[in-house]
Amino acid sequence: MKIAVKNMVCNRCIAAVESIFEDLGIKINQISLGEVETENEISDKQIETLNVKLKSTGFEILEDSSKKQIEKIKTLIIQKISEEDLDEDFILSEYLSSELHKDYSSISKFFSQNENVTLEQYFILQKIEKVKELLLYKEFNLTEISQKLGYKSVQHLSNQFKKITGFSPTQFLNSKENKRIALDKV
Repeated sequence: MKIAVKNMVCNRCIAAVESIFEDLGIKINQISLGEVETENEISDKQIETLNVKLKSTGFEILEDSSKKQIEKIKTLIIQKISEEDLDEDFILSEYLSSELHKDYSSISKFFSQNENVTLEQYFILQKIEKVKELLLYKEFNLTEISQKLGYKSVQHLSNQFKKITGFSPTQFLNSKENKRIALDKV
């Protein structure tokens, strides 16, 4: 039985969801971002209990097909950014069309209607959150971060960062309020 799970955005999320299934004695065949496949069908009562446990840790079962599709799109974007290997010529529309086997205009329209933000805006917001994370870790300088996330230049990254956050990357680092947003809240 396949179960779509909302807000699974990283490997720690997979581990947390896997732990919940194990605690409830539900055996898993396979687990990936946004989806769990169980060995056996599970009862409505088990699904209800599972959903309560998942919600208590920030996840939830997705039953609506449009919500599942939105979650799939978000997961693809978050995964791509987390790889920190975006080419300067990365094209979001080509990537999503290829991964979802659908026309980008229909994907984009569907996403915008359901999320009240365009796919491009969502992609940029996710990239900015990744920039914040990398800045705070101090493992890479701004040039390296811009290269990892597909910016054409440090100036482009800095301009976009300031437009979204109201701070330059340096101001953000020096501020006492390094406000990061959880990826599932973007």
